[in-house]
Formats: sequence, C-alpha cells, structure tokens
Amino acid sequence: MEITILSIFPEMFNIITNYGIIKKAIESGIVKINVLNLRDFTVDKHKVTDRPGYGGNNGMVMLVEPFFRFYDEYIKKNNFKPYVVLPSPEGRTYNNQIAFDLSKKEKLVFFCGRYEGIDERIKAIVDEEISIGDYVLTGGELPTMVMIEVLLRFVPGVVGSKESVENDSFYNGLLDFSHYTKPAEFRGMKVPEILLSGDHIKIEQFRKKDSILKTILKRPDLFINKELSLEDKKLLVEIIQELSQRNA
Repeated sequence: MEITILSIFPEMFNIITNYGIIKKAIESGIVKINVLNLRDFTVDKHKVTDRPGYGGNNGMVMLVEPFFRFYDEYIKKNNFKPYVVLPSPEGRTYNNQIAFDLSKKEKLVFFCGRYEGIDERIKAIVDEEISIGDYVLTGGELPTMVMIEVLLRFVPGVVGSKESVENDSFYNGLLDFSHYTKPAEFRGMKVPEILLSGDHIKIEQFRKKDSILKTILKRPDLFINKELSLEDKKLLVEIIQELSQRNA
C-alpha cells in the first residue's frame, strides 16, 4: 500500500512515521508513506499557498492550483489515479468500516487543508471527504494521522497478530474485552480467577461475555445495531442469569 500526504507542514508526520508499528511497517516494506510539501508545487518565488478569500471578511483560503499541479504530476508519473481523501467537517464521520474500506485501496492521497480550507474547486479531484468528529481543528494534518493510524491496522502484517485486530473495539460491533496483566492482585483488586485457570475455552467465553456486557453498559447504541449470532444470544442469556443470581 502507498499513502501520499500533501501538507504545508510535512514535518508534523514524523510523529507517526518515526515511531511504533507504522515505522516498522514502513521499514518492512508493507506500506510506503510519502509526505510532500505543498509549497514544492507552487510556481512563484515566495511559494504562496493561500490568498484572501473572495467576498471579504472570510480569512485566508488555500489555493487550488498547487493541489491540482501535484495531482496532474502524480497521475502522469504513476499512470494511475489515486483515491483522494480530504479531511473535512462536511464529510462522513470516520469509523471502523470506512477505515477498513480505505485499507483496501492500493494508492491513497490525503490533502491537508489549513486556514478557512481549500478553494471549493478542489472537490473536482477529491474522491471522499471524511470528518473525525464534530469539532474544528486548525488543519487537516491531525485528522489525516488519525485516519492513517486506524486504517493501517487492517493492512495485513502491520499489526503482528490478526487476532489482536479482530478483538479490537468496534471490529465486530462490540467493545473489546477487559485486559489484565501481572500482578494478579494489586491493592486488593484481583484479576478474575478464570483468566488464571489456563482453561482457554472458558477464558474465551468469559471474554466474549465481558465484551457484550461492556458494550451494553457503555455503548448501548453499538449493541442495538449489533446483529446477534446464536452464540451471542446464548452468552447474553448466561449474562442475565449470572446477574440475576448475584442479586438474588
């Protein structure tokens, strides 16, 4: 997979390319991330990327020409049209499914806007606008980092364990189960006995029930939209029975 990012602050992306699993994925050749400076696609000596917006009193607007110049050069060089994403409050709210779909793209491009945004005519070459939430940030760099961090978890080989991804919150419509490590007891708080038993079948059932119960209590909206399998329904019955016995 190849990801190209266009920004006036390319150094910001060092925080994801120089650390953690993304750095390892780059070094192993699983993913290639190109971070380009938008100013390199300007033609004036001052490398201007923004101008006052038409109509007055609406701040600085990013010029559309440098983005188009990059886009034309990209297609000419690669003989391939990339899938272009624009972080924008006007877009669909980012979620696991969108991240999964993006992870299947061979070549992704992210346009990072600033100030009042990019000239509206940029939409002519944008495939999808995506928002990471109903709030305003000063630029598209942080949303782009968030999107890349999430989508790369779905690229085979980026995360060491496939099971780790499959157990993540939201992957199967539920929150992740609770995790524990040593010591087995800390300040009177004990790790559930079943996790110390070595009985993998019972541990798996315990974790699934924990995942269902956490989702019901913390994110009922997710649980309402979850299609329950026969196994899920049986585990839900067991949860209710166990809670009923505790309160008896």
